[in-house]
Amino acid sequence: MHTSQYLAEIIKELNRSVDLIADEEAEKLVNGILESKKVFVAGAGRSGLMGKSFAMRMMHMGIDAYVIGETVTPTFEKDDILIIGTGSGETKSLVSMVEKAKSIGGTIATATISPESTIGKLADIAIKLPGSPKDQSEGDYQTIQPMGSLFEQTLLLFYDGVILRFMDKKGLDTNKMYGRHANLE
Repeated sequence: MHTSQYLAEIIKELNRSVDLIADEEAEKLVNGILESKKVFVAGAGRSGLMGKSFAMRMMHMGIDAYVIGETVTPTFEKDDILIIGTGSGETKSLVSMVEKAKSIGGTIATATISPESTIGKLADIAIKLPGSPKDQSEGDYQTIQPMGSLFEQTLLLFYDGVILRFMDKKGLDTNKMYGRHANLE
């Protein structure tokens, strides 16, 4: 197959993924962000990169959004929400983070392949996203892509969908958001 044919197959996989996401859980996440004082985002590896892009877009909307582990990340408090993107829901550093946030009394949300995982069970809001785990010998969702690529791509697009829903609820448009875009580069 040529590169463009692979791309077409990836897009087909992503199209199938859309129908497998529960809108009611996604709406809980949007409302959780609306009700929170600050939003914290975390994930490991490529899932973490998707989270960083999500935090950036939230900042463009005027939300106090932070990425866990950055030098400018403030203290997590009980009026805050922690959003974890994790395929397995078992990454030890993320589990530890969720347990700490839970002990503080904040809201925990996760977008994951495995809502029955440790993080999924600890979360107040768990959105199941389709995809295959890195070790594709397990799981029932088939993909031509390596490791967790389908989950990570779905996570990015899901986060962008949450942004659009939030914009809709708050009456925001891209022109209002552009005013918060970096301008010193």
